[in-house]
Amino acid sequence: MTVLRGKVIAGGRIALPADIRRSLGLQNGDTVLFELNGEEVRIRPARSALRRAQERLRAFAPKEGLVSEALIAERRAEAARD
Repeated sequence: MTVLRGKVIAGGRIALPADIRRSLGLQNGDTVLFELNGEEVRIRPARSALRRAQERLRAFAPKEGLVSEALIAERRAEAARD
C-alpha cells in the first residue's frame, strides 16, 4: 500500500499527487468515484467500475450474436403468426 499526502483546497477540492494520478491513469476532466467507508475514502476511476460491471455481466451474455437481434427475430415471428 502506498500512502501519499494530498491537500484539500478551496471549495473542498482535493489535489491528488501526480504519482497517484499517473498510477490511476487520470487526466484532467476524468470522472472518479468516491467510496466512503467509515473514516476512509476510496477513489477510483469511473471507467474501472464500468469495466468491472461489464466483466460481471459478461457471464449472462450470449456467446454469439446480439440479444437485440434475437429479440427482434422473436417479435417478427410473433407478428407473422398474428
